[in-house]
Amino acid sequence: MSRESLTAKRARLGLILVCLRRAYPDAHCELVHRNPLELLVATILSAQCTDRQVNIVTKELFKTYHTARDYAEAPLEDLTESVRRIGFFRNKAKNIRACCQKLVTRHAGEVPMEMESLTSLDGVGRKTANVVLGNAFGINVGVVVDTHVARLSGRIGLTTANTPEKIEKDLMHLLPGEDWTQFSHLLIWHGRRRCSARKPHCAACEIAALCPRKGIGKHAAGGR
Repeated sequence: MSRESLTAKRARLGLILVCLRRAYPDAHCELVHRNPLELLVATILSAQCTDRQVNIVTKELFKTYHTARDYAEAPLEDLTESVRRIGFFRNKAKNIRACCQKLVTRHAGEVPMEMESLTSLDGVGRKTANVVLGNAFGINVGVVVDTHVARLSGRIGLTTANTPEKIEKDLMHLLPGEDWTQFSHLLIWHGRRRCSARKPHCAACEIAALCPRKGIGKHAAGGR
C-alpha cells in the first residue's frame, strides 16, 4: 500500500467508510449539548480533556449559564470555579468569557456560522470551528482532526502528515465533502472502542482487511 494510487486510496477509504458505518451506525459527537453555544463552550473545554469529563462539568455549568451574555458578564472567579475539574481550567475560563464577550458585541450573542468568524473568537481554532459548524449547523467546511483522527489516519495509511492542518488537507482531498463531519465521528468512535493507541484490537477490527497497520508492531496486533 506504500505506492497506493490516489484512486485506489479513495476506493479503499470508501470501503472503510462502509465498514465503519456498519459498526457504528449511531456515531455522533459525544459532547452533550442542546444548542450551538453549548457545543462551542463544551468544545473549548474539551481540549486535552476527555468528553466524559467535559460532560460531567457542563451538566452543572449549563444550568447556570444559558446565553452568551451570561458567560460574558460572569465574574471570572465564578466561571473559573465552575470549570475547575477541567485541565487548564483557568485559561479555558478566560477564553470562554472573552469568546462570549465577542459573541455579544459582534454577533448579537449568537454563534456565527462561518469559519473565519468562529476562528476570530478566543479559544477557537479550526478544529473547534469544524466541530461547531459540522454538528450544530450541518455545515461541512473541513474534517475535525483530534488525537484519534490524527492517529488512525496515519495507521490506516490515509496520510503521512504529522500536523492537524496537513492531515485535514489530505483527508479533505480523499473524502467527498458531505462525509467530512461524519468521518471524524467514525474514526473517533473506532479509536475509542477498537483501535486504541497502545493496544489496538486488530483481531476483532472491522476494517482489518483494509488497514496496513502503520506503526503497529506484531505484538500489538491482537490487542491483548
